[in-house]
Amino acid sequence: MGFLSALSPNYLCLMALRFLVGVGVGGGHVFSSWFLEFVPAQNRGTWMIVFSFFWTIGTILEASLAWVVLSTLSWRWLLALTALPCFLLLPFFGITPESPRYLCVQNRMSDATLVLERIARTNQAALPPGTLRYQQDSEVDHSALTCEIDHLLPVGEKECADDNSISSKSGSAAALRSLLSRKLRRSTLLLWFAFYASSFAYYGLVLLTSQLSDANSSCASGLRYVKSEADANLYKDTFITSFAEFPGLVVSAILVDWFGRKATMWCLLFACCGFLGPLVLHQSELWTTGVLFGARGCAIGSFTVLCLYAPEVYPTSVRSTGVGIATAIGRIGGIVCPLVAVGMLRSCHQMEAIVVFEVVLCLAAIACMLFPVETKGRDMN
Repeated sequence: MGFLSALSPNYLCLMALRFLVGVGVGGGHVFSSWFLEFVPAQNRGTWMIVFSFFWTIGTILEASLAWVVLSTLSWRWLLALTALPCFLLLPFFGITPESPRYLCVQNRMSDATLVLERIARTNQAALPPGTLRYQQDSEVDHSALTCEIDHLLPVGEKECADDNSISSKSGSAAALRSLLSRKLRRSTLLLWFAFYASSFAYYGLVLLTSQLSDANSSCASGLRYVKSEADANLYKDTFITSFAEFPGLVVSAILVDWFGRKATMWCLLFACCGFLGPLVLHQSELWTTGVLFGARGCAIGSFTVLCLYAPEVYPTSVRSTGVGIATAIGRIGGIVCPLVAVGMLRSCHQMEAIVVFEVVLCLAAIACMLFPVETKGRDMN
């Protein structure tokens, strides 16, 4: 759909095709859930940060591509070139192994065993002795900190009955009931708000990079918001400020397995508030760029740890569903942000816009402090 949108004959067709592209992109959270199910608990935080580095690399490459292509060719070329990596990704889906945890939930023990044997051969290791079994708990025990290998490959055998797990046959309603059950309700509601607020802040900071300078120049001249004459400046600014995500990810990688998930998230969110504070008043362009650089680094760091924390909270039977719903609610925050905060900037209300960001970030930090469980070193149920 991304490639076809480059051939759109009119604006309506372009919007329809880009909508379908968004539907596909909306399933991207499955990659992180799938990836984390293969990583041991003691290394999960660090590897999730490494995984997120490629998001930042993609952001920088896309911004640089737009910076070059739009100044020499057209938007059609940009959309076509942007879609090419997706074609390169398709062959890998055929050789990618299914998650053994998911296969166990679906009572496909033989398939899960084959995947584990393949992983063992690749790593030149031997599986622990015994027969694979899956123990379905009726309730999620957040206090259990047992070894992952003991859960996954104990001696003995126990079949997992279909009626004891939330399978695809149960439908989304059963998964939603599980997410809002007594054991998961608090985590689910707090995660929904944290994803909403984090998306609001992250995408808002991306927009603030260009909007603040444009708004300041137009408001200083006594005019309402005036569109920037050089559209390429948007991509240049995005290219430069995207580099702020690298130190943010490095800091979160250091803290996530040291202080834990919850502390890392709320510390980075409060730090982001601190960076944005000076922008309540008009600042010089250099100072504005500097504080936005720091704020964006903190925002991506906390957002990445949140994306790590969410799959660790949920059991395998509802993991992708739970993270998917939280991500969808986060997208709402990304949609609302330009309509609220950025709209205030264009109306020459910079102080009010920054206060909105500060309030949202503070509430998100408090939500992270209220999460009922710390998942550092905890095995995935």
